[in-house]
Amino acid sequence: MSRPPRGASVSAGSRPVAAAIRSNRRRSQRAATGDTTLDTPEDPSTKPADTPEPPQRRRRSGGWQAAKSASRRQAILDAALECFVTLGYARTTSERIAERAGVSRGAMVHHFPTKQGLVQAAIEHLCAKRIESFRAGISAIGDARDRAERGLDAYWAHLNSPQFAAFQELVVAARTNPELDEVLRPATARFEREWYRAACDIFPEWQKDRRLFDLAMDLTQFLLEGMALNPLTAQSEDRVERVLRYHKDRLREILLSADQADDDLSAVERFRRRSDAG
Repeated sequence: MSRPPRGASVSAGSRPVAAAIRSNRRRSQRAATGDTTLDTPEDPSTKPADTPEPPQRRRRSGGWQAAKSASRRQAILDAALECFVTLGYARTTSERIAERAGVSRGAMVHHFPTKQGLVQAAIEHLCAKRIESFRAGISAIGDARDRAERGLDAYWAHLNSPQFAAFQELVVAARTNPELDEVLRPATARFEREWYRAACDIFPEWQKDRRLFDLAMDLTQFLLEGMALNPLTAQSEDRVERVLRYHKDRLREILLSADQADDDLSAVERFRRRSDAG
């Protein structure tokens, strides 16, 4: 059989023959040099497989994404509260919130597909921030003897914060907005329950007479919030300070009444025990 001329193409049928010739030539060369390695095709099982991503790394990546998403969501809610304060509820739009939060419109829609959902989440976020602010303020009081007076000062400072300004704006807007009122009313009720619980935790000495404690709480809330709702009145520092001093005196009287009631109950209990013993 004649060899094809140099440079001519090899037909498909002759390719296995050519491969066998080359393989025999390589074996002859290895035999001449003492190399006894078998000329076997590479075992696919010996190839390094693609190493899967470690579960820990996947969890870390997923945790980072979740943290980023939560941070972006909080930025949107904070921006919504800022818009309520600076622009008013009526002028607050999704576009302005997204601009203030530094996110795209698509990111806004991803987290809050509807305006009602955004408003409801913002109100819940606001209530949580108010409770956090109130607890932080009264927790710093410690075991001071004038705890009631300092607690009143802490609550007055809270009522002059941006959080209460945002709440005030929502209350005014809800008066003529039934949809907003439907969301704000139950959220406010939950806030007041948390506020009351926080005050009970911080001022256990007031629990001697819950009736007097409730009276002190209502007086403080209605009086101070009424002043905070009227910025023109609050601008007169002398008037505000005079009212605060008067209310602090009343709180001391209420606390003394609670102490006296506790002493009276103790005296009655001691008398009953002596009578039973006799």
